[in-house]
Amino acid sequence: MTEVATSDQLLVVIDPVARHGDGEAVRIAKDVLSAGATAKVCLPDGPEEFDRALARRGSRRPVVIGDDRALLRAVSLLHRRRELAGCALSLVPVGVGAGALTLSRALGVPMGAVAAARAVLDGSERRLDLLVDDSDGVVLGALRIPPLGGGEGSSEEEAPHHRAHWLRTCQSLVRTLAARPARPPASASPGPARLRVEVDGRTLVDLDQPVDAVSITPGGAGGGARIEIRPVSVGAEAAPLEAVARTITVSGADFRYRADAVVAGPVRTRTWTVREGAWGLTLPG
Repeated sequence: MTEVATSDQLLVVIDPVARHGDGEAVRIAKDVLSAGATAKVCLPDGPEEFDRALARRGSRRPVVIGDDRALLRAVSLLHRRRELAGCALSLVPVGVGAGALTLSRALGVPMGAVAAARAVLDGSERRLDLLVDDSDGVVLGALRIPPLGGGEGSSEEEAPHHRAHWLRTCQSLVRTLAARPARPPASASPGPARLRVEVDGRTLVDLDQPVDAVSITPGGAGGGARIEIRPVSVGAEAAPLEAVARTITVSGADFRYRADAVVAGPVRTRTWTVREGAWGLTLPG
């Protein structure tokens, strides 16, 4: 881990969903950060302003106050600009709704405005692995096929609704939540899938073996990703297939997948490659 100077100048970008969803937590975080460092606070009203604020950060260390989506947006922007290597992100997790902070918690970010803000000031940079797909998308935490748990994210088809949500943040939280599109229950399952999963050029499972689920998580041994495949059980429960690899290709009939907080697809093939230590996150020392 790399030590982060507590005297760094900060660029604090406050996600509008967090600002209007939990204004008290946002206020507390701002007070703690401003008391411990020179902080410039940005209040973007939409995704374009959010991106513009990060792109114009200069030498300031970026701090995002928001949920998993806000963190993913920041990492995605810096990845597209090829600036992840020289930038350590910090996060104060403020989310609205079930599952909004699942990724943040899994990454080790403290829950609670005070603890997270203090970690920004006193913590250390940890370099984390990243999954990058062949469309230049990124995965920070976990990827799952099929995308079970529909209540914890939103699909690409719902992206226009999410953008509209940014524009409606001046309205009350009740109206914002009421305007969200209905989603299937978390228990809904699309059934077995027939997929070919190749790891570092080797076929781990082929189309003749239906599977219940495939999960891919960066941060495996030796800079690889952990892959777990659960074959369909016939009678006795089938043992999962496991591997660690740097390149994973999944192909087959149209399939969707959940990457962090977003459901993507349908696609017929997708390749993910591990970028070891590709991005930095400030965590408690």
